Amino acid sequence: MIIQVYTAQTVEEALALADRGVDHVGVTVADRGLPGEVDLVTGRAIVGALEGVATSTALTVDTDPLAVRMLAAALVPDILHLCGDTVLFPPAQVAELRAWLERRRLDMRLMQAIPVTGPESVAEARRFAHHVDLLLLDSVTDAVEGIGAAGVTHDWEISRRIVEESPVPVILAGGLGPDNVAEAIAAVRPAGVDSLTRTNERLRGSRFRKDLDAVARFVETSRATSAQTPG
Repeated sequence: MIIQVYTAQTVEEALALADRGVDHVGVTVADRGLPGEVDLVTGRAIVGALEGVATSTALTVDTDPLAVRMLAAALVPDILHLCGDTVLFPPAQVAELRAWLERRRLDMRLMQAIPVTGPESVAEARRFAHHVDLLLLDSVTDAVEGIGAAGVTHDWEISRRIVEESPVPVILAGGLGPDNVAEAIAAVRPAGVDSLTRTNERLRGSRFRKDLDAVARFVETSRATSAQTPG
């Protein structure tokens, strides 16, 4: 079971997440009002600190191919997490991005976020699956750009259908926390689970930091449930 948690905002927080058993530590490098976003210098420090400790995954909602490539080259995370509009950044663009990474010898995996909005999401996942290393199934909200950070669950029956036919590992996201991740794993049986909003400690305004106790419970519950859930 892959445990992925977004979003680390300092090196210390990233290492604390890894210490709590998080496999994929997420970072959001942007300047567009995304939850928990950090600048490039901080993002690079986080990715560097995680080397040999945990897998770094960097999120982008960009749909401009040049912007996506620039971020990939500047950060070189273990996983580049594509969360932009899937109409504006379709499978053909993902295939071109992979070819570019290979030409540049930038060793990173690609993870494509799929918005689970209805039965059409099954076909959407199918279109991307052969171009990436992982799929991430997430909820969407008009309040946040891109796919994810909605803080609500979606139709897990649709997610289960995607998991059953996907040729690549699938991570389930969307409103998951220590209180509902066991139910989610039992219903969907994904390769991994992801948490952002429901493992946060709210600060003044829209700011937050990771609630490390909630993260530890999320990790413990996820691993225990996975061990008890038939594949």
